[in-house]
Amino acid sequence: MQPSPVLAIVPIALAAIYLVVFLHAENQWAVFALLLLAIVGLGAAARFGVTQKVGESVRFHAKVFDRTAIVAVLTIAAVLHADHFALLMLTTALLLTSTALGLTLQFGYAGIANFAGAAFLGIGCYTAAVVTQYTPLPPVLSIPLGGLMAALIGSVLILPVLRTRGHYAALITIAFGILFKTFLEVNDTLGGPQGITVAPLTLFGFDLGAPIRIGHVEASFYVSYFAIAVLLLVFSFGLIRRIERSWIGLSLDSIRLDEIASACFGLEIARWKIVAFTLGNALAGAAGAIYGHMLGFIAPNNFTFGDSLILVSIVLLGGIGNPWGAAVAAVFVVLLPEKLQIIQEYRFLLYAMLVILILLFRPEGLLPRRLRDYASGRTGRTVP
Repeated sequence: MQPSPVLAIVPIALAAIYLVVFLHAENQWAVFALLLLAIVGLGAAARFGVTQKVGESVRFHAKVFDRTAIVAVLTIAAVLHADHFALLMLTTALLLTSTALGLTLQFGYAGIANFAGAAFLGIGCYTAAVVTQYTPLPPVLSIPLGGLMAALIGSVLILPVLRTRGHYAALITIAFGILFKTFLEVNDTLGGPQGITVAPLTLFGFDLGAPIRIGHVEASFYVSYFAIAVLLLVFSFGLIRRIERSWIGLSLDSIRLDEIASACFGLEIARWKIVAFTLGNALAGAAGAIYGHMLGFIAPNNFTFGDSLILVSIVLLGGIGNPWGAAVAAVFVVLLPEKLQIIQEYRFLLYAMLVILILLFRPEGLLPRRLRDYASGRTGRTVP
């Protein structure tokens, strides 16, 4: 029987309501109670088979689920339109999700371990600063230029990444991230260790750094950046999903699983690794440009190796190769330390513990990537 689309809609609605209540909670005991409620609720859903039924409905009604998620996100923004802090956190989560989707393309599909995600995010931020301070170009062009610069600078790493595998390739990206931060600290043109100012975005003469007023209703200026972050996330999500379901995604999966066998069957290993690495870095750069405009001021300490580890933890926690898992993990990683002020200084310890627990008890992540489906008309078959 065809599963009901209601099972694909209700979880999104419940998650949106829970998120609004969680963001409004100020008392630490209330936050702990909400977290306990989520854990118990998810455990009960898994225990009584509700999770499996919801998963089947989501797979069958994927478009309904995607559209409902977009409506839910916009509804949350409308409800929290005057809450600066909540909108800042949500927009940051959306931008980190776009960056994590780039890492998902690299790590989850092509098997390229990139531990310099924060560096490519920073390239986008500093591109926005250079465009607004040293060029007459419209600030909105910094978004595509941020992605382009991240892809071009990332191309420097392509040759050593192609010549190495596993932890050796990871060490190359780690070294690049450290060199990038050092370069920013010694470059006075880019502000040096003190940082640099980034002008707000302007679009069709409208300053996105100004509050929005419609009649007697005034909304936070973060609403504008929230809307742009949603557009970028929708584009990134659609791109990743299309790549995954195409023969390009199939080639990337094959290369990740066995490069030798893939080469024997005629796949060009270097070509597809370059495609995955370049596109992933471009998504991080575009997200970084928006992030820089939203913050208004950036410094080298915003793009440390620890920040890169946070991005990697988002991919691991969510489920390697699952775009929806990256979105859930990004919201969790951004919001939880901010709401639990008593552990904010120990957030890296929290991330490390979570990653260790996930690897021990659920190595496939919170939302594991399911087996590939190939549809033929109205029926499909699953390839193991």
